Amino acid sequence: MKGIIFTEFLDLVEEKFGLGMVDKIINQSNLESEGAYTSVGTYEFSEMLQLITHLSENTDISIDDLLMVYSEHLFKALVKAHPNLVEHYKDPMKLLASIENHIHVEVQKIYPDAQLPTFELEEQTDQHMVLVYKSDKGLYVLGKGLMLETFKLFKVPVEINYEKLNAEGTEVRFFITKK
Repeated sequence: MKGIIFTEFLDLVEEKFGLGMVDKIINQSNLESEGAYTSVGTYEFSEMLQLITHLSENTDISIDDLLMVYSEHLFKALVKAHPNLVEHYKDPMKLLASIENHIHVEVQKIYPDAQLPTFELEEQTDQHMVLVYKSDKGLYVLGKGLMLETFKLFKVPVEINYEKLNAEGTEVRFFITKK
């Protein structure tokens, strides 16, 4: 998992809960990196799981709720760092439809060893789309949050529902409808 995911997560924790919480969740975790991350480094997904699990335990906020808050923070950071990824899109549906063939291609150029989820486009009209998320990490809630942030960026109301295709959430079908 790319370091930017970790650095932005710890920035969010510091912003929302203070530097003491950052230290606490790092110390509670068994991290090979010892909690020292660079945005271009690559780290084990298990470290993120430990950090978010400890944050959840210390704040009594569910992991899913934390992932939704994090998606808002991460989306803003990614758009700020790489505005070229979204600036030529005029519609959030077109942007989401291009995740595999444009966005992830560009991300791989920036972060060649990034392990990205896949999004298979099953249906698309101007008002509705169905995407299937696949990732061994099961971070579909983060994916949903990033999709919601995409629609916020374009100031387009949306309803996003999903069905888990397996218990682990490593395959999830999203139903996205403009309101």
